[in-house]
Amino acid sequence: MAIADIMSYICKNMKSFFPTIIALASVLSAGATVVTYPAGPGVETLDDFTVAVRQNGGEWQPVAVYPVKVDEVRGTKHCVETASMAYFDFDGTVEVSVKYNRGAVDSARVRPLSYKITPSVSGETLTFELSRPSNLSVEVNGDIFHNLHLFANPLDAKRPTAKEIKKAGKKGSNLVYFGPGVHRLPDDVMHIKSGQTVYIDGGARVYGMLVADSVNDVSFYGRGEVHPRGRGEGIYIKRSRNIDVNGPIVTQIPVGGSDSVSITNVKSISYYGWGDGMNVFASNNVRYDSVFCRNSDDCHTVYATRKGFNGGCRNIVMENSTLWADVAHPINIGLHGSATELGPEAVPDTITDLLYRNIDILDHQERQLDCQGCLTIVSGDNNLVKDIKFENIRIDDIRIGRLFDIRVALTKKYCAAPGGCIRDILFKDVTYNGDRAEVSLIIGYSPERKVENITFDNLVINGVKISDEMPGKPKWYKTGDMARIFIGEHTDNIVFK
Repeated sequence: MAIADIMSYICKNMKSFFPTIIALASVLSAGATVVTYPAGPGVETLDDFTVAVRQNGGEWQPVAVYPVKVDEVRGTKHCVETASMAYFDFDGTVEVSVKYNRGAVDSARVRPLSYKITPSVSGETLTFELSRPSNLSVEVNGDIFHNLHLFANPLDAKRPTAKEIKKAGKKGSNLVYFGPGVHRLPDDVMHIKSGQTVYIDGGARVYGMLVADSVNDVSFYGRGEVHPRGRGEGIYIKRSRNIDVNGPIVTQIPVGGSDSVSITNVKSISYYGWGDGMNVFASNNVRYDSVFCRNSDDCHTVYATRKGFNGGCRNIVMENSTLWADVAHPINIGLHGSATELGPEAVPDTITDLLYRNIDILDHQERQLDCQGCLTIVSGDNNLVKDIKFENIRIDDIRIGRLFDIRVALTKKYCAAPGGCIRDILFKDVTYNGDRAEVSLIIGYSPERKVENITFDNLVINGVKISDEMPGKPKWYKTGDMARIFIGEHTDNIVFK
């Protein structure tokens, strides 16, 4: 948008937009390559970290730091901890300063580790450069529950003009605008109409749930936060089509019974039990790009018939993203289907054509043995699960869990019937570095309900490439034994290339 338009509008609304004036002044002085968002009136901040950003050689610009609740499981109990979160927009190359205010800095790291960001440490201050948008975890002294979630966004191309913001909520406008500050939705819910755009500005915190139900051509944009006062979904997409979500921070954002949904640069952080991040139920053509999930249950799931949404799933894509499961699975596919919702004799559902590409998995912690797995495909409820690709997946040293769980199973707690079968699955360029992963599983259910045609192409564990022809493998070993992968009954054509 034109800077002149912004300034003209702000000048007419000086009092309510004072924080925005500060942010824009920073943009102008830095050549419009850095945008910061001061906390709006009434929005709580946190002082565990002090964050600033600048162009190389430019002036430091303060970045607001907010509290965010995360889930630490101690034994079997959920315990809520308060971590930090900050965000800004930029292009080009910037320098970031992070001061730790909780004590001395003995060690520090920035994850994902694959980004190879090594901070310089001077006293209590870390500095590092960024030359591309990144969703990061800044961790001091190994503390992952009081860390800084730093979201370095691209410049916001979805921001409405000052003229559009001024007209928001008036006749003829399809814009719903939440400016900097605290907003409490009546009855904790707002239903969005077809054709509307919702914009949650930086420095805004919306308490409640934004729902797109049986609508089309709806957009959710911005940099601010949307979450209920307790547990629940920030944005919920139901039985809708052509939905675009880009930029906001939410607790959960499920998609059910919908088609043609795009979710880009969205951050999902939850802390309560069953706090799944990005569920897909009975939906087609759903795409995730550059998302960040830190959740108190599964980060991402693909299920068939579930929660009143009927049918299978087709063409689900997630790429360029980061997943952190404080409980349960980073990725969980196939468990629920029509047998539970509609009865064991219901027509089976199919989950097919899924792609996961360029994903960092930062953690996985689950003590329940039948709920473990960073990359999990467990077929239940007669579901047919097929044609899934995992490419360029990097897994850190998880706390508790396994790398792979590929099973046709009858999980009586959740399902009314065993799964149909799992076939034609590719794991390409998957790496794991660590020593805490438990034994992975590949197991069918019966001769009619098999796991078949599973290919591992360039699986690397602690620098060792696992293949059927790898040196040092005894001839009487299954290749899976070399990777702590148990290959059980009713499986066929499990190949390591």
